Amino acid sequence: MRAVWLTEFGGPEVLVAGEAPEPVAGPGQVLVAVAYANITFVETQYRATGRGPFGIEPPGILGNGVGGVVTEVGPGADAGLVGQRVVTSTGGSGGYAERVAVDASGVFAVPDGVPLDTAVALLADGRTALLNLRAVGPVAGQRVLVLAAAGGVGTLLVQLAGAAGAAVVGASGGPDKRDVVRALGADDAVDYLRPDWARRAGPVDVVFDGVGGPLGRAAFELLRPGGRMSSYGSASGEWAAVDPDRAAARGVALVPGDRPAPQLVRELVREVLGLAARRAVRPVIGRRFPLADAAAAHAAIEARSTVGKTLLEVR
Repeated sequence: MRAVWLTEFGGPEVLVAGEAPEPVAGPGQVLVAVAYANITFVETQYRATGRGPFGIEPPGILGNGVGGVVTEVGPGADAGLVGQRVVTSTGGSGGYAERVAVDASGVFAVPDGVPLDTAVALLADGRTALLNLRAVGPVAGQRVLVLAAAGGVGTLLVQLAGAAGAAVVGASGGPDKRDVVRALGADDAVDYLRPDWARRAGPVDVVFDGVGGPLGRAAFELLRPGGRMSSYGSASGEWAAVDPDRAAARGVALVPGDRPAPQLVRELVREVLGLAARRAVRPVIGRRFPLADAAAAHAAIEARSTVGKTLLEVR
């Protein structure tokens, strides 16, 4: 089968298309013919440095989220899954390929009316957005700042926080991304490449930080007493790393980003797929690349030239 190999750690060029052994559905597993593979910023960081949650040693195959159709089941798996459209995590590797074998217990049926690409775009980012929104508590009537608002998680947080009754300020880099944020219903959209962005954005009651670094720390300073800050990403290359003592002195809560239990993850994925089925949320799929062009997809993400979710089209 066709796949994209991580040949070594380094620049996007280390992702090389080639052939890979056909996976086999073992006991309790299903075989999925992949239509779309998810790409996350964390995967680009892992490819570059070898540091991160995946534990893949070159040569290996990246990819932690896919969507497609179940074609076979292994011993002990439900034969009724054959032919179903599903999305699933892969356990951290193997997603940049035509087929994957995964545990049957980890697949999610895609609701009728929800396109497969939409479901794949929501698999990781949707659960992350919902988890962060739950973590900060009620936001109705409050002013909420979303950093990286034109990213995969950010575009969903803009929609979800707005639907929960918040006044949403979306901060992103560049006028084109600001237009995307406005189109999603943000009450205000600011360009954090401009020196006056913080003055325009604040003060706020909640910060969702997907950037980290100096921008994340600047956003922290905009919080009113009683405010909450949830940091879920480090697109700048570092976390915001706000001093907890300073936060306590200002009366600001730093919401911990603990890894959720598997059962909660499943609940969140089901919830966001249900929201998509009711057209209550929609992912922004900014760019799609053929499987063989995974290196170009990684390069585009690292160049900050993408908005929303970037997908690999496999079939």
